[in-house]
Order: sequence, then structure tokens, then C-alpha cells
Amino acid sequence: MEGRQCYDLLVIGGGSGGLACAKEAAQLGKKVAVVDYVEPSPRGTRWGLGGTCVNVGCIPKKLMHQAALLGGMIHDASHYGWKVAQPPHDWRKMAEAVQNHVKSLNWGHRVQLQDRKVKYFNFKASFVNPHMVCGVSKGGEETLLSADHIVIATGGRPRYPTHIEGALEYGITSDDIFWLKESPGKTLVVGASYVALECAGFLTGLGLDTTVMIRSVPLRAFDQQMASLVTEHMAVHGTRILRGCTPLRVERLSDGRLQVTWVDLASDKKDTGTFDTVLWAVGRVPETRGLNLEKAGVRTNPNTQKILVDAQEATSVPHIYAIGDVAEGRPELTPTAIMAGRLLAQRLCSRSSDLMDYDNVPTTVFTPLEYGCVGLSEEEAVARHGEERVEVYHAYYKPLEFVVPERDASQCYIKMVCLREPPQLVLGLHFLGPNAGEVTQGFALGIKCGASYQQVMRTVGIHPTCAEEVAKLRISKRSGLDPTVTGC
Repeated sequence: MEGRQCYDLLVIGGGSGGLACAKEAAQLGKKVAVVDYVEPSPRGTRWGLGGTCVNVGCIPKKLMHQAALLGGMIHDASHYGWKVAQPPHDWRKMAEAVQNHVKSLNWGHRVQLQDRKVKYFNFKASFVNPHMVCGVSKGGEETLLSADHIVIATGGRPRYPTHIEGALEYGITSDDIFWLKESPGKTLVVGASYVALECAGFLTGLGLDTTVMIRSVPLRAFDQQMASLVTEHMAVHGTRILRGCTPLRVERLSDGRLQVTWVDLASDKKDTGTFDTVLWAVGRVPETRGLNLEKAGVRTNPNTQKILVDAQEATSVPHIYAIGDVAEGRPELTPTAIMAGRLLAQRLCSRSSDLMDYDNVPTTVFTPLEYGCVGLSEEEAVARHGEERVEVYHAYYKPLEFVVPERDASQCYIKMVCLREPPQLVLGLHFLGPNAGEVTQGFALGIKCGASYQQVMRTVGIHPTCAEEVAKLRISKRSGLDPTVTGC
């Protein structure tokens, strides 16, 4: 065992939150170390520094989503006068480009840590006592690291439904899909989360036969009217959706393909299908089990295994903190982890007393028709304020880009959830349509600043955009009038 090394701050986890916290603290003069280790997935997939978002999350997902969107644009192009044939998609070429970009980001993170004089250890870490961590290298060498403050930012990994026969042996997860060298072929995606729908969406868009199996409701944590429109659009555009079904077993056939047996929960009827790939997207598990948290006295929620934290991000041990997906009750989003990490570093360095504000955090689901939202869902607003005190303004609209190729715009929809009492404070905005992330990001600032419906109506729209439809929401659900936008 190597001798003990001492730091002002030790960060366990080299993902978005951990790296942001470490770099900020180092810049403010602290002696900082980051410990990061990626346990290979059951399929053997491994990756470099940067965490889920960079390696097996947002970044490769958005690039593959873009690849799928381009297929739609090639189809539209002929209507706009371009003579283009619809070529078959080359998975290998796309995967290589995506993977090369991710590797460049891994390298960039290493360089940034070096530049900021943050010590990086590729170790598997576990607590020895409240101030000390033991790091084990790939070769099995042990190093003791102690610190005045420790931040746990280990995130989570996809859950395997191990109670299902063959799930672990034959299935893959989002930890693997972005690193496949060859096309997954005909794919069954099991799950109803945004991960499930995003993956199924881009696989369909790349021309693959794709089925999504949903046990109960899609996008449970989101506005349910919007969730229905998202899945409706996917179904209309080629994704097969099996609702109210759950898999029983996965078997490998002699030709190497996978036979899946499932049950329809309503009728108890069993059915089977054959696929090349089964992708599990049934939730995530926080990476807390190997940390020996009990030796540090850090408490977790026994049901979720997530670490219990207060508004300061502190755990049950005052000098140990937890940020990002590993912390209980936090949104599982990269930008919130980054901001929470930076603010925590500033507080630890006595530069600021600002706490992370987890209200009105915007996000976007990158399904084929993108869904952006910020603030409360309609259900949450009604539960919090009562139906009589909530006014919902809404519209179905047609993006101008859809007109020439005669694209179906049935699911392009916007709703703004407001308090009914003037000036009608905006509680939530939900946008389904092209470039939803770009649109939602802009309006998120207004909502964060306490925008009212009246102020949004006094905002001049940019014509002819989809975003301007938000500034033209005149029809309330309560009125019962047809919310379809017609003409210019």
C-alpha cells in the first residue's frame, strides 16, 4: 500500500458534477483530487473520464438523434427540389464518428484537470473512515487518500431486471448501445423512461425495426398529456409500441437471435417475438453499494440506495457531501449536477453562500418529436393549487418547415400552465415540436424570473418560428374552443 495522501477536497466520481466541483475548488486555491473508476458493463463496455453524460448519455444520444433527424430531412429534401436518393444508413460509420468525439471529450477532461492542478486517480474508491478513502487501481494497488471535505458524485448505472430469465445474459443497456460497432438490428426496447423512448426513437429513425414495451405509463415523471402525444407520434412514425406488457424471459436461438416471451398484464395472454437486440431501459441504480458508506456514517434511503442530503448538499456527516444523480430528491440531469457542484465548491471556499435552486429546471426529451418543459406539469399545478386556480393555455400548430413536404403535425402542441388570478404567473411550459430544447431554454429564463402570462403575451414573437407560437397562446382549455392554429 502506498503512503497516505492528504487533500483539502476529495471528489469521488469523475462525471459532470464531480468534475465541475473539483475544477471550481482548484481554481479557488484548494488542493483537490478526483477519484474515478468505470466498472465495465455486464456486456464488457468501458469508457474514459467524464461520466454518463459524456460517454453513454446526453452527448452520444444527441448525436444519434441528429443522425436520425437527418434521415427525415433527406426525405423532405426532394419536396424542396433536391434530387437525393434515400441511402441506407451506415451504423458503423456513425458509431465511429460518435465514439471518436466522445474519446476527444475524455481527453479534454484529463487536460483540464491537469491545467487546474487537480490530481486524477483512476481508482475504485471506498471509505475507510469519515475522512479517509482507500483507492484500488486496476492492478490491485491500494492508496489511502484523506481530505478535509469529501464530495460523492458517483452517479448511477442502468438497472438490469435480474428477476427476468436471460435478461443479464442476453440484454444490453444504454451503457452499451452507443459503443456498439455493428448495428443492433431489430431491437426490443423495454421501458417507458425518456432513455427508452429516445433510444427507440433514433433506432426507428435510422431505419431499424424497433419495438418499445411499456408496462404502465410512458414518461411517468412528466406531464401525461405531453407523454401521450410523444408516444402517439412515435407510433405513427414507425415505432411499434406494446402497452401494458412485461417480459418474462429472453432465450438465445440457434441462429443467435433472441426470443422474448412477454405477458399482456390486462388479459394475462402470453406472446413471443424474435429480435437481434434487447435493450433494457427500466431505470437506474445509484453507485453507492461499493463505497462502504457505513464506515463513514453516511446515511442512504434504504429503498432507493440514494444518499440523503440537505439544502447544502451535505450528508449525515457534515464534511461529506453528495451531488448529482447519487443524491436523494435531485433531478437526474447533467446541468443541475454541474451547477450544484460549482456552488458547493464556492461555499466550501467561502466565496459564496448561494444554494442550488432546484425549482424551474428546464429539460428536453430528445424523442423524434422533441419535448421540452420547464416548471410544473398540469397535474402538479392542479394538485398544488386546485383546478379552479389554474388556467392552461394551449395550441396545436404546424411548423412552417412541415408544410412543403406535407409532414403530419398532429402532435405539434404547446401548453402553458398558469395561475388563473391576474397577472397569471406562469407555472409551467410544455413544448412539443422541432428544436424543443432551443425554444425551452429561452423561455426558461423568463419563467425563472417569475414571468406572468401577461408578460409573455406582450413578448413579440419571431416570425416565422415555432417558438413564436408560445407568445401567441390565446386559447384556454377552460374555454373549450378549438386550439388549432390556422394560417399565418
